[in-house]
Amino acid sequence: MKIKSILLGLGLATVSTFSAAADTFKLAVTDVEGMERLLVEWGPFKDALETATGDSFEFYAVPSRTAAAEALRGENVDFVVTGPAEYVVINKLTKATPLIGLGRPDYHCAIVVRADSGINVPADLKGKKVAFGDIGSTSNMLCPMQVLADHGVDPVNDIDKIHTERNIAHEALKAGDVDAIGTNAGSWLQVRNKETDLPYGFFKMIARSGDLPNDMIMVGAHVPTDKAEAVKRAILENKEAVIAGIVAHEENEKYSGMDLVAIDDTAYDYVRSMYSNAGYPQFDSFIGE
Repeated sequence: MKIKSILLGLGLATVSTFSAAADTFKLAVTDVEGMERLLVEWGPFKDALETATGDSFEFYAVPSRTAAAEALRGENVDFVVTGPAEYVVINKLTKATPLIGLGRPDYHCAIVVRADSGINVPADLKGKKVAFGDIGSTSNMLCPMQVLADHGVDPVNDIDKIHTERNIAHEALKAGDVDAIGTNAGSWLQVRNKETDLPYGFFKMIARSGDLPNDMIMVGAHVPTDKAEAVKRAILENKEAVIAGIVAHEENEKYSGMDLVAIDDTAYDYVRSMYSNAGYPQFDSFIGE
């Protein structure tokens, strides 16, 4: 095993946690359904983890966020790659904790309107129609609702809200069928930048959040602390190779330019506030499931 680990470690900055008795861990990704997609989109990441740690990681496919929580609670999965909104619920249900933050560049949300709408501040949206993204999404629903609340607009009672796909929301805003969209700012800009027939000033952002808490690798409460820390240390010591594994597939383009960072549970209190302002103060179940 030691010789194999050394061979696998060629090209890494350092190779950590050599062990005569390597562990085998189960790994899930909450927004990827099916084993085939896991192997294709996250296989290079799994390979990088195994090389960095000297341990074995086996994919555990979960069909939903609820299934991921149940798998952690049943000790059928050890590590889960997930987002901030998912983490808050899973943490409450299972006591799983953050291990490593996946630092996404420009990860924030915004409220976008047409420049000719006469809407200049969030308070102008009271009584108007606002489109949000997927129900339960951190950056496409919970975050923009929190931004409205931060500006004195109750996202539950003060607006007429709908949920739809980002591209559809964008087209509805362009046509004037909705008054505003609440969206992941970076992802919306990618859509906006394809609008070569519109003047630059056709839309405007009237409010935006600060940078959102990171996506993460979380670890189940049943995993011994020393083993979890060994995995964490190996990832941070070999972060360039691990990052390369994450961004190897185009489906993970959102992580381009990312960093791997140490994180703490308190960073997610802002997300807990998002749940409360969106009308889900218990944050003990997944919105939309």
